[in-house]
Amino acid sequence: MSIIRIEKLVKNYENNGLLVPAVRGVDLSIERGEFSAIAGPSGSGKTTLLNLIGGLDRPSEGKVFVGESDLTALTPKELSDLRLRKIGFVFQAYNLIPVLTAMENVEYVLLLQGVDKNERANRSAAMLREVGLEKEMDRLPREMSGGQQQRVAVARAIVSEPDIVLADEPTANLDQKTGESLIDLMHRLNHEKKITFLFSTHDPMVMHRAERLVHIIDGHIDSDERKGSGRAPAKKKAPGKGKKGATKSSQGKARR
Repeated sequence: MSIIRIEKLVKNYENNGLLVPAVRGVDLSIERGEFSAIAGPSGSGKTTLLNLIGGLDRPSEGKVFVGESDLTALTPKELSDLRLRKIGFVFQAYNLIPVLTAMENVEYVLLLQGVDKNERANRSAAMLREVGLEKEMDRLPREMSGGQQQRVAVARAIVSEPDIVLADEPTANLDQKTGESLIDLMHRLNHEKKITFLFSTHDPMVMHRAERLVHIIDGHIDSDERKGSGRAPAKKKAPGKGKKGATKSSQGKARR
Protein backbone atom coordinates (compact mmCIF):
# COMPACT_ATOMS: atom_id res chain seq x y z
CA MET A 1 0.00 0.00 0.00
CA SER A 2 1.36 3.42 -0.97
CA ILE A 3 1.97 5.83 1.90
CA ILE A 4 3.27 8.54 -0.48
CA ARG A 5 1.96 9.06 -4.00
CA ILE A 6 3.00 11.79 -6.41
CA GLU A 7 1.20 12.44 -9.67
CA LYS A 8 2.56 14.63 -12.50
CA LEU A 9 4.26 16.91 -9.98
CA VAL A 10 5.65 20.23 -11.21
CA LYS A 11 7.35 23.00 -9.24
CA ASN A 12 8.48 26.24 -10.86
CA TYR A 13 10.15 29.22 -9.25
CA GLU A 14 10.30 32.76 -10.56
CA ASN A 15 13.68 34.47 -10.77
CA ASN A 16 13.83 38.04 -12.12
CA GLY A 17 10.75 37.45 -14.20
CA LEU A 18 12.00 34.11 -15.55
CA LEU A 19 10.32 30.79 -14.80
CA VAL A 20 12.84 28.30 -13.39
CA PRO A 21 11.64 24.65 -13.32
CA ALA A 22 12.79 22.65 -10.28
CA VAL A 23 10.57 19.54 -10.55
CA ARG A 24 9.22 18.50 -13.95
CA GLY A 25 6.25 16.15 -14.13
CA VAL A 26 7.38 13.59 -11.55
CA ASP A 27 5.34 10.46 -10.82
CA LEU A 28 6.46 8.42 -7.79
CA SER A 29 4.91 5.99 -5.32
CA ILE A 30 6.51 5.02 -1.98
CA GLU A 31 5.16 1.95 -0.19
CA ARG A 32 4.66 1.84 3.58
CA GLY A 33 7.83 0.67 5.32
CA GLU A 34 10.28 1.56 2.53
CA PHE A 35 13.85 2.67 3.29
CA SER A 36 14.53 4.77 0.22
CA ALA A 37 16.81 7.53 -1.01
CA ILE A 38 16.54 10.21 -3.67
CA ALA A 39 19.98 10.94 -5.10
CA GLY A 40 21.21 13.46 -7.62
CA PRO A 41 23.67 16.31 -8.16
CA SER A 42 23.26 19.74 -6.60
CA GLY A 43 20.35 21.57 -8.20
CA SER A 44 18.72 18.38 -9.45
CA GLY A 45 15.49 19.04 -7.51
CA LYS A 46 15.78 16.36 -4.81
CA THR A 47 15.39 18.74 -1.83
CA THR A 48 12.51 20.54 -3.56
CA LEU A 49 10.83 17.16 -4.11
CA LEU A 50 11.28 16.25 -0.44
CA ASN A 51 9.78 19.62 0.63
CA LEU A 52 6.77 19.07 -1.64
CA ILE A 53 6.21 15.57 -0.21
CA GLY A 54 6.35 17.00 3.32
CA GLY A 55 3.90 19.80 2.56
CA LEU A 56 6.54 22.46 3.25
CA ASP A 57 6.08 23.83 -0.27
CA ARG A 58 3.14 23.91 -2.67
CA PRO A 59 3.40 22.43 -6.18
CA SER A 60 2.79 24.51 -9.28
CA GLU A 61 0.93 21.54 -10.79
CA GLY A 62 0.13 17.96 -9.88
CA LYS A 63 -0.84 16.09 -6.72
CA VAL A 64 0.88 14.84 -3.55
CA PHE A 65 -0.89 12.23 -1.41
CA VAL A 66 0.24 11.17 2.07
CA GLY A 67 -1.91 8.19 2.92
CA GLU A 68 -5.37 9.19 1.72
CA SER A 69 -4.77 12.94 2.20
CA ASP A 70 -4.29 15.11 -0.89
CA LEU A 71 -1.86 17.76 0.39
CA THR A 72 -2.80 20.18 -2.38
CA ALA A 73 -6.38 20.27 -1.05
CA LEU A 74 -5.53 20.87 2.63
CA THR A 75 -5.68 24.20 4.44
CA PRO A 76 -2.48 25.46 6.14
CA LYS A 77 -3.85 24.33 9.52
CA GLU A 78 -4.71 20.87 8.20
CA LEU A 79 -1.24 20.59 6.65
CA SER A 80 0.38 21.58 9.93
CA ASP A 81 -1.62 18.97 11.84
CA LEU A 82 -0.75 16.25 9.30
CA ARG A 83 2.97 17.06 9.58
CA LEU A 84 2.78 17.01 13.38
CA ARG A 85 1.06 13.61 13.52
CA LYS A 86 2.51 11.73 10.57
CA ILE A 87 5.85 13.15 9.41
CA GLY A 88 9.24 13.64 11.06
CA PHE A 89 11.72 16.00 9.39
CA VAL A 90 15.52 16.07 9.43
CA PHE A 91 16.67 19.34 7.91
CA GLN A 92 20.14 19.88 6.50
CA ALA A 93 20.30 23.20 8.41
CA TYR A 94 19.16 21.41 11.64
CA ASN A 95 16.38 23.99 12.40
CA LEU A 96 16.82 23.51 16.16
CA ILE A 97 15.20 26.08 18.47
CA PRO A 98 18.23 28.08 19.72
CA VAL A 99 16.87 28.87 23.21
CA LEU A 100 16.00 25.22 23.98
CA THR A 101 18.40 22.53 25.18
CA ALA A 102 18.97 19.32 23.23
CA MET A 103 16.48 17.56 25.52
CA GLU A 104 13.87 20.30 25.12
CA ASN A 105 14.27 20.35 21.33
CA VAL A 106 13.61 16.61 21.15
CA GLU A 107 10.69 16.88 23.59
CA TYR A 108 9.05 19.72 21.68
CA VAL A 109 7.22 17.55 19.11
CA LEU A 110 5.88 15.33 21.91
CA LEU A 111 4.75 18.45 23.81
CA LEU A 112 2.79 19.63 20.75
CA GLN A 113 1.25 16.16 20.49
CA GLY A 114 0.04 16.39 24.10
CA VAL A 115 2.24 13.59 25.48
CA ASP A 116 2.50 13.41 29.29
CA LYS A 117 5.52 15.22 30.82
CA ASN A 118 7.17 12.13 32.34
CA GLU A 119 6.71 10.09 29.17
CA ARG A 120 8.12 12.99 27.11
CA ALA A 121 11.20 13.13 29.29
CA ASN A 122 11.76 9.36 29.27
CA ARG A 123 11.33 8.95 25.51
CA SER A 124 13.48 11.98 24.69
CA ALA A 125 16.30 10.92 27.01
CA ALA A 126 16.25 7.39 25.57
CA MET A 127 16.43 8.73 22.01
CA LEU A 128 19.33 11.07 22.83
CA ARG A 129 21.18 8.12 24.35
CA GLU A 130 20.52 6.17 21.15
CA VAL A 131 22.27 8.86 19.09
CA GLY A 132 25.18 9.12 21.53
CA LEU A 133 24.27 12.43 23.19
CA GLU A 134 23.59 11.36 26.77
CA LYS A 135 26.17 13.92 28.03
CA GLU A 136 24.83 16.80 25.89
CA MET A 137 21.17 16.70 26.92
CA ASP A 138 21.32 20.04 28.77
CA ARG A 139 23.36 21.92 26.16
CA LEU A 140 21.98 24.63 23.91
CA PRO A 141 22.52 24.30 20.14
CA ARG A 142 25.28 26.95 20.15
CA GLU A 143 27.19 24.85 22.69
CA MET A 144 27.24 21.81 20.37
CA SER A 145 29.17 20.95 17.22
CA GLY A 146 27.46 20.71 13.84
CA GLY A 147 27.50 16.92 14.04
CA GLN A 148 25.93 16.96 17.50
CA GLN A 149 23.19 19.34 16.34
CA GLN A 150 22.48 17.03 13.42
CA ARG A 151 22.06 14.10 15.82
CA VAL A 152 19.62 16.16 17.93
CA ALA A 153 17.66 16.86 14.72
CA VAL A 154 17.53 13.14 13.94
CA ALA A 155 16.42 12.31 17.49
CA ARG A 156 13.67 14.94 17.29
CA ALA A 157 12.43 13.52 13.98
CA ILE A 158 12.09 9.94 15.18
CA VAL A 159 11.19 10.29 18.89
CA SER A 160 7.44 10.32 18.15
CA GLU A 161 7.74 7.29 15.82
CA PRO A 162 5.94 9.00 12.92
CA ASP A 163 4.62 7.15 9.87
CA ILE A 164 7.20 8.87 7.66
CA VAL A 165 10.63 10.42 8.19
CA LEU A 166 11.89 12.79 5.48
CA ALA A 167 15.62 13.44 5.87
CA ASP A 168 17.50 16.01 3.78
CA GLU A 169 21.19 14.97 3.69
CA PRO A 170 21.05 13.46 7.22
CA THR A 171 24.75 12.48 7.27
CA ALA A 172 26.12 15.64 5.63
CA ASN A 173 27.73 17.03 8.79
CA LEU A 174 28.75 13.77 10.44
CA ASP A 175 31.93 11.72 10.44
CA GLN A 176 31.76 8.28 8.83
CA LYS A 177 31.35 6.31 12.08
CA THR A 178 28.58 8.54 13.46
CA GLY A 179 26.82 8.61 10.09
CA GLU A 180 26.84 4.82 9.89
CA SER A 181 25.51 4.47 13.44
CA LEU A 182 22.63 6.85 12.66
CA ILE A 183 21.71 4.97 9.51
CA ASP A 184 21.89 1.73 11.56
CA LEU A 185 19.44 3.25 14.09
CA MET A 186 17.04 4.46 11.38
CA HIS A 187 17.24 1.11 9.58
CA ARG A 188 16.38 -0.70 12.81
CA LEU A 189 13.39 1.60 13.45
CA ASN A 190 12.33 1.06 9.85
CA HIS A 191 12.19 -2.71 10.35
CA GLU A 192 10.94 -2.78 13.95
CA LYS A 193 8.38 0.06 13.82
CA LYS A 194 7.66 0.04 10.06
CA ILE A 195 8.51 3.75 9.83
CA THR A 196 8.92 4.80 6.20
CA PHE A 197 12.23 6.62 5.58
CA LEU A 198 12.92 8.79 2.54
CA PHE A 199 16.30 10.51 2.24
CA SER A 200 17.79 13.02 -0.14
CA THR A 201 21.53 12.43 -0.28
CA HIS A 202 24.93 12.74 -1.92
CA ASP A 203 26.46 10.24 0.53
CA PRO A 204 27.57 6.96 -1.14
CA MET A 205 27.09 5.13 2.18
CA VAL A 206 23.43 6.21 2.42
CA MET A 207 22.87 5.36 -1.26
CA HIS A 208 24.40 1.92 -0.65
CA ARG A 209 22.28 1.25 2.45
CA ALA A 210 19.00 2.41 0.89
CA GLU A 211 16.73 -0.44 -0.18
CA ARG A 212 15.48 1.66 -3.08
CA LEU A 213 17.45 4.34 -4.90
CA VAL A 214 15.73 6.97 -7.07
CA HIS A 215 18.08 9.11 -9.19
CA ILE A 216 16.82 12.55 -10.15
CA ILE A 217 18.47 14.83 -12.74
CA ASP A 218 17.19 18.26 -13.83
CA GLY A 219 13.89 17.70 -12.05
CA HIS A 220 13.18 14.36 -13.80
CA ILE A 221 13.46 10.82 -12.40
CA ASP A 222 16.36 9.30 -14.33
CA SER A 223 16.32 5.81 -12.74
CA ASP A 224 14.54 3.88 -9.99
CA GLU A 225 16.35 0.85 -8.53
CA ARG A 226 15.08 -1.55 -5.87
CA LYS A 227 17.94 -3.23 -4.01
CA GLY A 228 18.65 -5.46 -0.98
CA SER A 229 17.99 -5.31 2.74
CA GLY A 230 19.92 -2.11 3.54
CA ARG A 231 21.96 -3.86 6.23
CA ALA A 232 25.54 -2.79 6.80
CA PRO A 233 28.02 -4.97 4.90
CA ALA A 234 29.63 -7.73 6.98
CA LYS A 235 33.12 -6.99 8.22
CA LYS A 236 35.85 -8.83 6.39
CA LYS A 237 37.97 -11.36 8.24
CA ALA A 238 41.55 -10.42 8.97
CA PRO A 239 43.92 -11.62 6.21
CA GLY A 240 45.39 -15.06 6.79
CA LYS A 241 42.84 -16.30 9.34
CA GLY A 242 40.96 -18.48 6.89
CA LYS A 243 44.16 -19.99 5.48
CA LYS A 244 45.52 -20.68 8.92
CA GLY A 245 42.33 -22.50 9.93
CA ALA A 246 42.39 -24.54 6.72
CA THR A 247 46.00 -25.51 7.34
CA LYS A 248 45.17 -26.73 10.84
CA SER A 249 42.26 -28.73 9.49
CA SER A 250 44.35 -30.35 6.78
CA GLN A 251 47.09 -31.11 9.32
CA GLY A 252 44.52 -32.79 11.54
CA LYS A 253 43.27 -34.87 8.61
CA ALA A 254 46.85 -35.88 7.77
CA ARG A 255 47.43 -37.04 11.35
CA ARG A 256 44.20 -39.08 11.21
